[in-house]
Amino acid sequence: MRKRTVALLVIAAVVLALVGGVYWAGRHLFHEPTATGVESVVGEIGGTRVLGVFAHPDDEQSVNGLFLRAKQRDGAYTAMITATEGEAGHQTPVVARDEDLGDIRRAEALKNSFNLGVDRHVVWDYPDGGVPGVDEQELVDRVAAEMRRVRPDVVVGFWPESGATGHEDHMRMGRITELAIAQLEEAGGSYAGPSHLVYTISPSTALSIFGGETGKFVVEHQPEPEYAMPAEVQAKHEGWTIHASQANFLQEAYLLPTWLVYALWDQEFYTVRDLEADPLG
Repeated sequence: MRKRTVALLVIAAVVLALVGGVYWAGRHLFHEPTATGVESVVGEIGGTRVLGVFAHPDDEQSVNGLFLRAKQRDGAYTAMITATEGEAGHQTPVVARDEDLGDIRRAEALKNSFNLGVDRHVVWDYPDGGVPGVDEQELVDRVAAEMRRVRPDVVVGFWPESGATGHEDHMRMGRITELAIAQLEEAGGSYAGPSHLVYTISPSTALSIFGGETGKFVVEHQPEPEYAMPAEVQAKHEGWTIHASQANFLQEAYLLPTWLVYALWDQEFYTVRDLEADPLG
């Protein structure tokens, strides 16, 4: 009986060791060695007013941790721009008529940002998938006008050459964000733009393995992240419940259950540009 007990304990130890090894190997896929761990990127750079500039409903899912901690931990005022209603998105699962998808996704974005404590969120109606075709100056002027209204000292957006996912709308809005800030810097006045521009960066190893050609493109065109911070995983799960029309997106993208992806991917990664030391204008 004693030998049997010992054998069972040995088997259990081996199984636990294997599970632990697989877990840590999986976590390596979502680890960025260049990133310094911080509790809050906004807190680290002393931000008090934060504006996110995005392309689609659910883009804010990549920055849940930053916005939630900016509000709850740092007491910052937070706001968002979403340039499109996401009407051309792929429903996963199907929850509405295709012709109603823009209305549905607009509501999902507003509800999710409310869940993150965001103070102000504007959702525009530029064509989903067609942002690169919109007049550049119109977009720059509109983003700059929203910046003047919110007066952020921190702007969060996409790296223009990669867009976090390789989506052309993301890359375009990343570029528009930079141009709007440069316009404010050049104009001067009582508000001459933010002091920091924060870019959301995707995990390179996971993208290289699971992202195909698009993932390879993103990895090759994005910088190494400077900061890693807690991703507020519970808020991300809540966000995909709120974004009901996209609830299975992560599972389709990474070929793993959402709960497992977030068990491994529990950090967000960012690169920060100090605009006072390195202005865009």
